[in-house]
Amino acid sequence: MRRLTRYAAVLALLALPACGAGPARGAGQSAPVLMFVGDSFTVGSGPVPRWETYAAHTGRLMGWQPIIAGAGGTGFCNAGRAGRTFERSYELELSWRPAPDLLVISGGHNDRRWSPDEVRGAAAALLTKVRAHWPGTETVMVGPIWMEDPPRKAYGVRDALAQAAAAQKVPFLDPLHMTWPPEAVLPDGIHPTRAGHERLAAWLAGELKARRQDQGLYQGP
Repeated sequence: MRRLTRYAAVLALLALPACGAGPARGAGQSAPVLMFVGDSFTVGSGPVPRWETYAAHTGRLMGWQPIIAGAGGTGFCNAGRAGRTFERSYELELSWRPAPDLLVISGGHNDRRWSPDEVRGAAAALLTKVRAHWPGTETVMVGPIWMEDPPRKAYGVRDALAQAAAAQKVPFLDPLHMTWPPEAVLPDGIHPTRAGHERLAAWLAGELKARRQDQGLYQGP
């Protein structure tokens, strides 16, 4: 009888949690998902790989999990060497995944050869498709990025995208106002260095946090 009692006591001790152990991480505590569709500024170019772009840094700054889609040279209208627009990149790389918490559609730099009406129509079509497929996902549109003085056509693209976003009540963020020190620009004069991507991420993360805090939605550091 004594042996049985001792055995039961040992089992009881083994069943107790370890001293100082914290609670197990639950499934509901996973990081929110932040998806991007974009061009070479978003997916990386030259010496800057995808995991060091402003999109990846934005996810880190927000404490969210980034999923980055798109290809260099692409846009809302422009298919580039990849042979696909932003809408097609969304369909191929993102639409089959579970809905994210936030989707950022960023670009327009490569659409400057298209008319504002064409850009506006393509952006509206993409927004319509996204909102029909993921009705509960917040979407934000970021306009074209220019590291040097933007040409007049860049503002036409920016305005067309802002109009498409406003028509569907999607927040629009404009990076054309940003200024870039020499160390933020690659020798090609077009793309950001690692420091430039970090600067762009700080701006975008700040904008996203502020908007979500205003809505009582922000989760993160």
